[in-house]
Amino acid sequence: MSWFRRRRDDVPAEAVHLPSPQEAAERFWRRWHDLLPVVSAAIGDGQPHRVENELCELVADVHPDLHFSLERGQLALYALVLSGQEDPRLRRWTDAWKAAAPPADMIWEYHDSVPPVPDPTGVTVNIGPHRVALADVRVVAQVDEAEGVVDVAVHHPALAALDEATRRTMTFLPLDATLGERLAGERLRRVETAENEPAGTIGLLELRALVRGLAGVPDEPAPGEEHG
Repeated sequence: MSWFRRRRDDVPAEAVHLPSPQEAAERFWRRWHDLLPVVSAAIGDGQPHRVENELCELVADVHPDLHFSLERGQLALYALVLSGQEDPRLRRWTDAWKAAAPPADMIWEYHDSVPPVPDPTGVTVNIGPHRVALADVRVVAQVDEAEGVVDVAVHHPALAALDEATRRTMTFLPLDATLGERLAGERLRRVETAENEPAGTIGLLELRALVRGLAGVPDEPAPGEEHG
C-alpha cells in the first residue's frame, strides 16, 4: 500500500483558499474523468508513478491534507482510496467526494477511507530487511461495553527491531487492514505497542469478529475460513 500526499510545506492548510466540499468534489470528478485513460494506462503498464504528480494535484485541490492511494479493488479491478486518516476536520470533504463519485464498475471502485483487507493474515509487509507477516500479529483487546470501544495493545516479534516511527506505523497498519480505517477510528480508543508478547492475546481475525460484533456489523469470514 503506497500513500501519497502533495507537500505544501510553506503554506499551512488553513492559509490555502478552499472551495466548498461539494464544489471541490465536483471539480475533482470532472478532472478525474479526463485523466482516467492516462491513469488506467499507467497502472496497466505497472507504472502508476507516471501519474503520481497529476493525482497529487487533483487530491490536493480537494483539500491539501488528504491522502490517496491506488489499490487492487475488492469487486472492481482497481480502487482509488481517498483518506483523511480519520481527522474529523476532513470528513466533510471525504463525504462530499464520495457522494459525488461515479458508480463503481468492473474497472474502478472508490473508497473514502481505507477499506479492510479480506484476509489480513495473508498480508506480509516488507520494511527494509524486515518481513512483517500480519499472521504473526497478536493483540490484547480490552472491551469497554459501556462506551462501545476497545483498547488494544499490538505485538509482533519484529516490532522491537524497528525505529520508533516505523514501529508506530506497524502498530496501526494491521488494525486498519483488519477493520478498515473508519471502523478502527470509531471503535478503537487506546492503541499501544507491545514489544514483548503479553498474556491473553488474540489474532487479527478474532479481533475483527470482536470489534464488528461490538459495532453490530456482520462479520464475513475471510476467504477459506469457515465459522464453526
